[in-house]
Amino acid sequence: MSDEKSKVGQELWGGRFSEPTDRFVQRFTASEAFDRELASYDIAGSRAHASMLEAVGVLTAAENTAIQEGLARVLAEIEAGAFQWSVEREDVHMNIEARLTELIGDVGKKLHTGRSRNDQVATDMRLYLRTEIDIICGQLARLQSGIVGLAAQHTETVMPGFTHLQVAQPVTFGHHLMAWYEMLDRDHGRLLDCRQRLNQSPLGAAALAGTTFPIDREQTAIALGFTGPTNNSLDSVADRDFAIEFCAAAALILNHLSRMSEELILWTSAQFGFISLPDRFCTGSSIMPQKKNPDVPELVRGKSGRTTGNLVALLTLMKAQPLAYNKDNQEDKEALFDSVNTLNDCLKAFADMVPAIEAHSAAMRNAALKGFATATDLADYLVRAGVAFRDAHEVVGKAVAHCIDAECDLADCSLETLKTFHAGIEHDVYQVLTLEGSIAARDHIGGTAPNQVRAAIALAQTKLNR
Repeated sequence: MSDEKSKVGQELWGGRFSEPTDRFVQRFTASEAFDRELASYDIAGSRAHASMLEAVGVLTAAENTAIQEGLARVLAEIEAGAFQWSVEREDVHMNIEARLTELIGDVGKKLHTGRSRNDQVATDMRLYLRTEIDIICGQLARLQSGIVGLAAQHTETVMPGFTHLQVAQPVTFGHHLMAWYEMLDRDHGRLLDCRQRLNQSPLGAAALAGTTFPIDREQTAIALGFTGPTNNSLDSVADRDFAIEFCAAAALILNHLSRMSEELILWTSAQFGFISLPDRFCTGSSIMPQKKNPDVPELVRGKSGRTTGNLVALLTLMKAQPLAYNKDNQEDKEALFDSVNTLNDCLKAFADMVPAIEAHSAAMRNAALKGFATATDLADYLVRAGVAFRDAHEVVGKAVAHCIDAECDLADCSLETLKTFHAGIEHDVYQVLTLEGSIAARDHIGGTAPNQVRAAIALAQTKLNR
């Protein structure tokens, strides 16, 4: 019942309070059910903190040894699934500290000297996110390698490039895939930027003002692999911009994967027929036996909304908070954890699926033959013959209108017919009106010419192998 009281909660701050915390309020305010995800990082921070306290003379060597051994036992219990989590102890920090004190006695209570749960959780989250970013970057690189490998097989495979989902100009499938690579390469850079900024240690900021004890923040920062301590104690515990920055990067990665998913879904349809996905990444229909549904891309497209929502949630969480720590900040973890897990799962699915995509080159080429994909090439041909581009644009527009009425392609028109639109057109025009000729003509950095695509692939492979 909501009016039940708990004595355990009072033990954490009992000197100030005249009655125990309401049991419902305990459940409502507790975070141990989800922040136990931070347990190993919390223990790592505690071990570094205890060693520092010994170094500055706050703890004896014997006390530090007891704490280190006790924390190792607590971690072993957690990893073995034998740890007894308690909602009355509110969060991961108090659960661990309470169990430590049970194991080694009152010396366990000395561990919290010179710190607060405020700097403790900020440190834990940075340690957690740093580790997860490294894992995500590995998955991202694996996906990029799969994309590059598939692109290398299709440097000369012709497909239509689209604008407004209308056939625009011919490109190669390899060139299109390398556009995906470039999107993910920028995403990788954003993750590295985020990692660099978050890799500072808040430990020692205490509640918000620092501590009166002679702590050595440089020592704990180095011990935990940070580049150094944060510069302002108030800011150290008050902001979650590092978590917001990660969630923004995660949302953008999923946005890119969603766009890729949309293309894969279109390309697998009977209307396009450009590719086939392996059966293991698809499902069928419960009623229509012919169906093969692209479930993985569809689900990734859907999950992109989760990470966008998590970003908005964290931005909203922080926008009105005065400095320093507020209980609102407890709401930062579930959104962050969800973005990390969702992004990891989606990257793994794509990294496994993309290398196994089967391209249907004939269907791609046939699609590129529709929609007058080489019309721009004819305009460029006329410009090189001395025609102003706007005039050339009009000439080609009239030629296309004729072809629509005649139900033929520009390349199907006789030279005599083409000359009726402009006398400067000669027989060499057919070199630019072919799909292969159009593609080969775009021979510059970033262009779709096969040798340029191969050069882009070689550069990407070099970057991935560093």
